[in-house]
Amino acid sequence: MRDLSAAHAEAFLEMMSAERGAAKNTLAAYEKDLDELSAFLGTRGATLGSAGTADLQAFLGHMAREGYKPSSQARRLSAMRQFYKFLYAENIRGDDPTGILDGPKKGRPLPRTLSQADIDRLLALATEEAARPGAGKLERLRMLALLELCYATGMRVTELVSLPARMLAENGRFLIIRGKGNKERLVPLTRAAVAAVAAYGAELKAVHGDREFTHLFPSESATGYLARQVFARDLKRLGARAGLPASALSPHVIRHAFASHLLANGADLRVVQELLGHSDISTTQIYTHVLDEALRELVETHHPLAKATKNGD
Repeated sequence: MRDLSAAHAEAFLEMMSAERGAAKNTLAAYEKDLDELSAFLGTRGATLGSAGTADLQAFLGHMAREGYKPSSQARRLSAMRQFYKFLYAENIRGDDPTGILDGPKKGRPLPRTLSQADIDRLLALATEEAARPGAGKLERLRMLALLELCYATGMRVTELVSLPARMLAENGRFLIIRGKGNKERLVPLTRAAVAAVAAYGAELKAVHGDREFTHLFPSESATGYLARQVFARDLKRLGARAGLPASALSPHVIRHAFASHLLANGADLRVVQELLGHSDISTTQIYTHVLDEALRELVETHHPLAKATKNGD
């Protein structure tokens, strides 16, 4: 650190060590970050001590242009904030130039999902196991019904496990789901889902006779319905038997697969929003990467210029 602010930076690092117990690696990282900032400020005729908000914003912009990861930018911004708060607290500066700086925007992570082939493998195995006679048949039929309903509707796991038992009597092609905020939405059911629920209902009656249940997937728990954790656990076990990694499977991943596969096959984003029960379209827009890929493939397949390029014209 070459300018007159070197002493202030050194005092800051000593404070971080003595008062906050910062580890050696943390102190080394802060020193490196301040050195990097100091070098950049030098190109603007500024120093660590004299830098204004515009200088620090320029440094953030420089990092973004240089391709720094958002996490790396955020770490350097954290070092800057703590350094200038220290200068302000020690009356070395009368202001904090980092006060109005915005942190780097981190891209919203894409949801984990499964391919159509993965879903097909999962459903095929669940169907095969459900058809097997013997002990545990009710649980195997329950898993198939849960999986078919989850993939057919994109329900949230709590909505799924708490479905009312009257669904068995209705046995229709549409299902009314009561979701977040007690809002209701209507979703269509596939024939496979209807058949799986009917087969499960018949086995439930065979095992428990005329006993009446409040919920479609009853349990002796306090809620009266199957715990979401039980479904998640059994789903992972089914996935393992199907050759899928356990980390790739959860009820929420099936919900994502429902949305992604609909969009990939031409569904409208607004329709998917309604089916998922999202109150805001911006929540559903995490799936636009699927639309982007579908549109790119559409253009490459059907646009005459794309065809000409492929043919070497």
